[in-house]
Amino acid sequence: MIPIVPEEQRRFAVEIVRQLRDAGFETYWAGGCVRDRLLGIAPKDYDVATAAVPDEIRRLFGRRRTLPIGAAFGVITVLGPKEAGPVEVATFRRDAQYSDGRHPDHVTFSSAEEDASRRDFTINGLFFDPIEEKVIDFVGGQEDLRRRVIRAIGQPRERIAEDRLRMLRAVRFAVALDFEIDSETFRAVCEMAPGITAVSAERIAAEMRRMLVEAHRARAVRTLVETGLAATVLPEIVPEDDAGRKRLKDTTAMLERLTALGFPLSALGRLQWVPGFPLALAVLLHNVVDPAGAEQVCRRWRLSNKETDRVVWLIEQHGALAGARALRWSALQPILIADGIDDLLAMHKVSSAAAPEDLAHCRTCLTRPPEQLNPPPLLTGDDLLAHGIPAGPQFRVLLSRVRAAQLDEQISSRAEALELVGGGGRSG
Repeated sequence: MIPIVPEEQRRFAVEIVRQLRDAGFETYWAGGCVRDRLLGIAPKDYDVATAAVPDEIRRLFGRRRTLPIGAAFGVITVLGPKEAGPVEVATFRRDAQYSDGRHPDHVTFSSAEEDASRRDFTINGLFFDPIEEKVIDFVGGQEDLRRRVIRAIGQPRERIAEDRLRMLRAVRFAVALDFEIDSETFRAVCEMAPGITAVSAERIAAEMRRMLVEAHRARAVRTLVETGLAATVLPEIVPEDDAGRKRLKDTTAMLERLTALGFPLSALGRLQWVPGFPLALAVLLHNVVDPAGAEQVCRRWRLSNKETDRVVWLIEQHGALAGARALRWSALQPILIADGIDDLLAMHKVSSAAAPEDLAHCRTCLTRPPEQLNPPPLLTGDDLLAHGIPAGPQFRVLLSRVRAAQLDEQISSRAEALELVGGGGRSG
């Protein structure tokens, strides 16, 4: 797969605007790419908004170069050169009622101003003309960028009622951009937080994933608790008040209770690099759930089996490296050769679950040559069968006993291993 080159995608997005404009259609860049450009951030991708309707877009760029995947909502994907990738081109539209709190029942093609007014936040409702190099702002987004504020377009409760995911997006944008949420928008999120249940688990997980890998992830979690969103999307982290309610009305009391419970906001903050999602989630959960509880969270969000297994393993092994210097090699080595060892070392570091000397010892051990770090086993199941031991549950016990003796340098040959198994088999 050829990687997309940002500059090539930008050029292609300019060319799309130029072609639509030359064909007589009002056309601009829209949404996040405009916001990021004004903030001095390189856009990750480009969206185009136009007065052309889907059939006109396809006629102009050709059916082989366009995909009508979102045509019902006025969105056509235009395929560019491989280095540029695809660009979504959407017709200016006005949305009808959102009966399910997620999608408009239908859309009506409209003007640029009406299109801007149906978007979520003012900073995402901006247009940019890349031909004339000018911003088109119908919603006050430039001023909110200057003020570093996340503000809903129009009435916050109406915007949220249209798509409940916007509550999580408000938190995410505030965290990612280090902005504040406008007071009226914040109140609306607090009042409507229980309605987040209308959003699919996958969409919730996608927003949580993006929040937890951001630099200000601890602030994101704090805001989720303060708004009441966490009580629904991640109740495991929300302390109960004296009446057993999952949300404390007094923010000060809530934060004090979080601290008393050892809530790992500080550990999250110590993840100074960009962590993988499983590591960030495990750091968030390690003081508040056991492995079964961690698995419940992952299943609720419908995470992949691979991510679920990693989160659960990290919770299981939290604290396993404490006192590592004093552990027998047969106890420490299986942990060090696990796929998730880098995450586990990082988790121990930020949560202070092991002394720096123990973590240094582990890292030194990991520099051993492969034949020392993880030597081939002296025996296999086939060896046990050939030795006259019938297959059964004892296989695991005997092989584990041999492996431990090998790692602790009590035995070093197949003959010694078989002798150990023979004694183990007779006594068992």
